[in-house]
Amino acid sequence: MKRIDVITLGCSKNLVDSEKLMMQLQAEGYTVRHDPQQIDADIVVINTCGFIGDAQEESVEMILDCCELKKQGVIKALYVMGCLSQKFGKELEVEIPEVDRFYGKFDWKNLIADLNGAWHTDLENKRFITTPAHYAYLKIAEGCDRRCSYCAIPLMTGGYRSRNQEDIISEAKYLISKGVKEIQLIAQDLTYYGCDTAGGSKIADLTRRLSDLDGLEWIRLHYGYPNDFPMELLQVMRERSNVCNYMDLALQHISNPVLERMHRNITAEQTRNLLLQIRNEVPGIHLRTTMMVGFPGETEDDFKRLVDFVKEMRFERMGAFAYCEVEGTYSARHYKDDVDEDTKQMRLSKLMRIQQNISADINVSKIGKVYKTVIDRVEGDYYIGRTEFDSPDVDPEMLIKADNELVIGDFYNVRVTEADDFDLYGLVVEDN
Repeated sequence: MKRIDVITLGCSKNLVDSEKLMMQLQAEGYTVRHDPQQIDADIVVINTCGFIGDAQEESVEMILDCCELKKQGVIKALYVMGCLSQKFGKELEVEIPEVDRFYGKFDWKNLIADLNGAWHTDLENKRFITTPAHYAYLKIAEGCDRRCSYCAIPLMTGGYRSRNQEDIISEAKYLISKGVKEIQLIAQDLTYYGCDTAGGSKIADLTRRLSDLDGLEWIRLHYGYPNDFPMELLQVMRERSNVCNYMDLALQHISNPVLERMHRNITAEQTRNLLLQIRNEVPGIHLRTTMMVGFPGETEDDFKRLVDFVKEMRFERMGAFAYCEVEGTYSARHYKDDVDEDTKQMRLSKLMRIQQNISADINVSKIGKVYKTVIDRVEGDYYIGRTEFDSPDVDPEMLIKADNELVIGDFYNVRVTEADDFDLYGLVVEDN
């Protein structure tokens, strides 16, 4: 039996790539698996991440681990694809010759050909789903036209390329036919969708079309950009019950000097006005954002402005990370990484402690309220679910004790009975 293990590192966009590749491999007669904890196939394909230093290091470590398995005879062939090999393929070929071949991020056809297979055009909008059966990620574009000074994504993926709407709808219908009830809509920048092909954002039109599909309980939007935000999208969120009142909008910072050096093309005042308008037009919306500390030139005053902003806006969901210089980016070439590591970590810890308190307060305010909740899995004595305000893997969860058996992938009304800093506890409301 021909077997291939596919290992995915990095973001959900990489996961979609792996799932599409796995569908092609399955069509060529391979048995495909997606479990890095149990590698035992003759052939292994690693889909790498090259976003920041930690991700690059994780990818290299996984490659070296698999090289060791190859030396031991567990693996017969090892192939590497994705962002890391797109950016550093030539160097990796020299440094890690045990890998049979490195491919770029989108070089799937050559990988299939090297396995003596054929590319199946009719399967391009179909996937081997690796997530729980009731939800999936749907990628609507590749690349990015933004030129944030710290980001290497455009260097690895190229400029923005919107997918054809009909292809996206076709893929969504396929996912629904496989039992998917919840779609996480993803791209490097959702809000730019259509700008490269239609002269303006078409994300509202696309979201509206997706919401019309029978069988979709939830559509959740990830990775918007604050500059030139398409305000018509808010009307769709208000009017369509299956479009979650949730927006992932990475802001990075609020100090104007830092935003300018980051090349974010937005000011602090414009950012505040946008957030206030979003909250006003979609009452109850939960905003997820990401902040960066320790960017070159960030002063104590800059950081204080960021702290005050986080306290002021009280984001329902927020992550943060310390600046890490990435080779080839504008900031690596033009700025000195002048905030020492101890200061970065101190600022990061302080910001996340503040957010932890905000999250706890928001969760406590939900006690007694009832939320539509999807059941993802069972852990110990609890069913683990999520509300419309929670994306898989990154957001808080609802822990439910139930007298009757609940069905994974089904939706229930759940009353919140307790709350801690990041998770909720609840009971199913009968006769919902």
